[in-house]
Amino acid sequence: MLSCPPQAFIGSHAHETVAQASDLEGERFGAFRALARKHGLWLSCGGFHEKAGPTTTGDAEEDSPKVCNAHVVVDDAGDIREVYRKMHLFDVSIPGGAVLMESRTTRAGPARAVVIPTPVGRVGLTTCYDLRFPELYVALAQRGAEIILVPSAFTVPTGRAHWHLLLRARAVETQCYVAAPAQVGRHNAKRASFGHALAVDPWGDVLVDAGPEASPEIVCFDVDVEKLRDIRTKMPLMNHRRGDVLDLLRGGANDDDDDLQQNNNGESGKNGGQE
Repeated sequence: MLSCPPQAFIGSHAHETVAQASDLEGERFGAFRALARKHGLWLSCGGFHEKAGPTTTGDAEEDSPKVCNAHVVVDDAGDIREVYRKMHLFDVSIPGGAVLMESRTTRAGPARAVVIPTPVGRVGLTTCYDLRFPELYVALAQRGAEIILVPSAFTVPTGRAHWHLLLRARAVETQCYVAAPAQVGRHNAKRASFGHALAVDPWGDVLVDAGPEASPEIVCFDVDVEKLRDIRTKMPLMNHRRGDVLDLLRGGANDDDDDLQQNNNGESGKNGGQE
């Protein structure tokens, strides 16, 4: 069994986030390890605020104390099996609304697609805002992920607009189960989270939805690996995926760019004397 509590502590001020951070070898995270060992559970501790190491870039804001938003998997012996540190930081200024700058307190992790074997299948690790970047999820599927975890704390406006949509899309395009434990309710005067912890199957069907209520809710679902394999056999997306398309993300040229430029130049020449 794999248990997945939701994303991190949310404080009223940036200094609270930094102040409550601790090392993965410290007493606070040790409590999670002891819990896993006591109950014989694997734990996905997504959104644990790990103390980030100091930097000396010369930039005062960059070198200020920060945390890493760490997604840590612990096995049933209480051992840390893998750590993914969130790479996409939520820096958003909503006109007339909230200003949320995760980078003020959090250091982005390195670009990694982390997949780990567990008793429930091969699990890919992501966190919250990563959900909006499908290339990471495709990379996880290419590395053999069968289940992708997305511990999150979506705001109410973004959750209402995009939460179900994005989770179902990531499940369909990767042909993986997607499980998203979620913070819910009001944390403080400044912040509330959308809730709706979800599990979605590889066909995009929602298996469980914990809803928007603020009281703690536990939902469970089964992973049917045979169903996953059947979907992938009938619609082999990974076999059809073109690696050269990724070059376009890096600013690579299209094969027909030269022809397009010549056509544009030709049109300009024809109309060059016209008002």
